[in-house]
Amino acid sequence: MNSRPTPFDELDRKIVTALMTNARTSFAEIGAEIGLSSTAVKRRVDRLRETGVITGFTATVRPAALGWRTEAYVEVYCEGAAPPRRLAEVVRGYPEIRAAMTVTGGADALLHVRARDV
Repeated sequence: MNSRPTPFDELDRKIVTALMTNARTSFAEIGAEIGLSSTAVKRRVDRLRETGVITGFTATVRPAALGWRTEAYVEVYCEGAAPPRRLAEVVRGYPEIRAAMTVTGGADALLHVRARDV
């Protein structure tokens, strides 16, 4: 990843917005919408990925299709310090954990979980 500040203009913002809305939108469709060629859009997307502005692409799946009918927010209490990086490492292997965040207050972290049952 590049450590230099990355120029981020209005066209980049429009490209990122289009990809956030639908990551499968073609470069040609995005280009037609914002007034660039598909090649120019691809070059910008490649630069945005290379510089870490775009960190990946994902599919959104209906939880019930996976049999996940239970939704819960789970407070996590750790013994000692639990750095956010370590929390991310631990939960990465569990697709049922949709989000993990450190919080203030009594709990050390909060997990958003979707699962088959309790």
